[in-house]
Amino acid sequence: MNDIIRKRKSIRKYDQTPLDYEVREMVKDQLMSLKPLYPHIPIGISIVSKTKGMFGIKAPHYLVFQSEDMEGALENIGFIGQQMDLFFSASGIGCCWLGASKPKNGEAPGLPSVICMAYGKPAEPLHRELADFKRKSLAEISEGADERLEAARLAPSAMNAQNWFFVADNGKIHCYRKMSSSLLSLVYNKLHSIDIGIALCHIAAESEDFTFAKEQGVPERNGHVYMGTVGAGEA
Repeated sequence: MNDIIRKRKSIRKYDQTPLDYEVREMVKDQLMSLKPLYPHIPIGISIVSKTKGMFGIKAPHYLVFQSEDMEGALENIGFIGQQMDLFFSASGIGCCWLGASKPKNGEAPGLPSVICMAYGKPAEPLHRELADFKRKSLAEISEGADERLEAARLAPSAMNAQNWFFVADNGKIHCYRKMSSSLLSLVYNKLHSIDIGIALCHIAAESEDFTFAKEQGVPERNGHVYMGTVGAGEA
C-alpha cells in the first residue's frame, strides 16, 4: 500500500508562519497537475489566508475548492482534494479538511465554494502509526475481497463517520453512500458525497488502471445511494 496512506493524519495545530516562497510555489505547481474524477465538471481552487465557519482551524494557508453545481461535483472535489492531502503529507506539510468553513471576505471569486482545506507547517507530529488509525473494520464497510479496500478504509471522512460501503465484484468495486436520516441530512449528504471522492482517491492510488462510472444493473442497497463503480483493474 502507498506508504503515505498508511501514515497520514489530519493536522489541527500549525505554526502560523507562512510557508517559504519555494514551498508555496511547489504547492501551486501541484495544483496544476491534479487529475479530476470527472474532467467535464468546471472547478476552481483558490489559495486564501482566512476562512470562517464552525470548527475552524487556525492555519497560515487554506485551499478553497470550488465547482459548478452539477451531478458528480462533490465526489469530484473529494477526489481532487485528497490528492492534495496526500501530496502535503508526503512533502512534510500538514493539512486538514474543513467541512464547515468558507473563504472570508470574498477571497475566492468565481465558481461557488464547496469546501476548504487548511495547510501549513505542522505544530504536532505529521504522521502516525497504522495502529493509531480509528477506523471501522472492513467487514463493516465492505463485502467481497479486494486489496484496494484497505486503502479506502483508511481514508478520512467527515466526523470520521465512514458512511460508505463497497462491494468487490470480480475486480470491480461498487461504491455506495449511506443516506442520512438526520435533520441535517442536506449537510451530511453533501459531506459524505465528498467523502466518497476522498476514498476513491485512495483506491486510485492503489490501482494500475483506474476508471469510475455508473453502471446499469448494479444491486441496490437499502438505505444507501449507488455512487458508481470502479472498473476492473489490478492493484
